[in-house]
Amino acid sequence: MTSNTPDTPLGLADALAAGTVVLDGGMSNQLESAGHDLSDELWSARLLAERPEAIAEAHLAYFEAGADVAITASYQATFEGFGKRGIGRERAAELIGLSVGLAREAARRARAARPLWVAASVGPYGAMLADGSEYRGRYGLTVDELERFHRPRMEVLAAAAPDVLALETVPDADEATALLRAVHGLGVPAWLSYTVTGDRTRAGQPLQEAFALAADVDEVIAVGVNCCAPEDVDAAVETAARVTGKPVVVYPNSGETWDAEARAWSGRSTFTPEQVEGWRSAGARLIGGCCRVGPEAIMSIARTLTA
Repeated sequence: MTSNTPDTPLGLADALAAGTVVLDGGMSNQLESAGHDLSDELWSARLLAERPEAIAEAHLAYFEAGADVAITASYQATFEGFGKRGIGRERAAELIGLSVGLAREAARRARAARPLWVAASVGPYGAMLADGSEYRGRYGLTVDELERFHRPRMEVLAAAAPDVLALETVPDADEATALLRAVHGLGVPAWLSYTVTGDRTRAGQPLQEAFALAADVDEVIAVGVNCCAPEDVDAAVETAARVTGKPVVVYPNSGETWDAEARAWSGRSTFTPEQVEGWRSAGARLIGGCCRVGPEAIMSIARTLTA
């Protein structure tokens, strides 16, 4: 974890060169633990319209647990998804931008003696479909079509001035290509993070090839994996570091499995904060948790990395 204070502001890319930065944990599980129903297709994005203060509170819980970076509640916030609920484009743009503002509000309330950053989540096309296809990829769309889907909301997020765009839970190298095209010219750095099984993307492409897509993209400050089993992280970190030469970002799930039909988690947690030492040694510089990883686990990660 970086030791710089707000008196010496540091960009996230510079912080990664100086040390390790702690990411937050799962937004949805934190909201559910506070009693919010996320069974809707919009998932946590619904609360941007209905209970925005709940999102700010969730961010605050992670900052107070030791996270340096908050990932916004825009993962499932898209013009198309809001449109299905009768929300027009102007209001949808306001809600997408609001996601960044809520994370900034939480950072101000945290009053931390360290820099805090905001990463604007750009979830995959499959997240908008809300049918689990973000864990499969291969949507039947071309790279150009995927770029046209992603670019408008990325422009809205960039205009809200986050510190970084989190191109996250990407299941498919084709979608990564579209995202890397879309990020060009936005004026905001990004990280690219795949969801994986073993040494391949969820769509089956070798990780070495998938990571290589970002190696020469100047906007990308980190490459890695998220929303995967903790056991799949080690090899991915080594591959990402070797192929791209960039800092690596990792934030796996608890180890439980998401059942898209039942819309519920099953299995047991295999995530332990102690695993982060190995990830850091292999090249990880942004480390946190994704689904089912809460503030207590993030606190343990922060303590482990600080020690």
